[in-house]
Amino acid sequence: MQRRGRLGPWYRFAIALLKPFCVVLWRREATGLQHLPTGGGLILAANHISPLDPITLTDHVLYDLGLAPRFLAKSSLLDGRGFVATVLRGAGQIPVHRHTADAARALDAAVAALARGETVVLYPEGTVTRDPDKWPMVARTGVARLALLSGAPVLPVAQWGAHEIVDSYGRPGFHPFPRRTMRFRLGAPVDLADFANQPLSAEVLREATDRVMDALTAELEVLRGEPAPARPYDPGGRDPGDSDPRGVAVDDDGRRTA
Repeated sequence: MQRRGRLGPWYRFAIALLKPFCVVLWRREATGLQHLPTGGGLILAANHISPLDPITLTDHVLYDLGLAPRFLAKSSLLDGRGFVATVLRGAGQIPVHRHTADAARALDAAVAALARGETVVLYPEGTVTRDPDKWPMVARTGVARLALLSGAPVLPVAQWGAHEIVDSYGRPGFHPFPRRTMRFRLGAPVDLADFANQPLSAEVLREATDRVMDALTAELEVLRGEPAPARPYDPGGRDPGDSDPRGVAVDDDGRRTA
């Protein structure tokens, strides 16, 4: 398969190092590939269920989508002369300068990568989900800011299975056997056209982010074959008197009813 995006020697080194591990531990099932645009920069927004996600998702993006993914990473991970930093920089991963005074400048490198036609991958939640059933949480607004600054399409990528091998919160440890199936579902580009000429206010960024996360959650519902919670889990707090950490009254099983 001819890949969109340059790999380079460090990227190829990382593939050679990790691909045997991938082949031994899992197989892949991918659907929704018809939604993939034929060219240009694009943003892939994925749910985050396991520390193993960057490896399983890279495997999917490289070999099912034919793209060379560039992940957003804390700038501190790419600084210095250590082995990991050297590989990440050499593989073209993108630093995010979180403590930059201007929030838009924090994403300059990602906007530039999209302008070059690269594929930028990010986890809008910013961390592995804390939802008890591993549904997407309330997300940070970086995905909307990046989409609106760059004009690049955002495609949701639902994934399921990596938590069966490495699960941060439910079942700690490494569980390599039996061989697992990693399932992925690519959704259609999220329509954010009505936000294109608006100032990047907190309200606009939140609404655009929620639209992306609604699309991602809908694809995950199809992938898992069950409905998501009525509202996403919010790790930042709950409404007074609420017994559910998602901040709303829900049915006894906590599931969406409409």
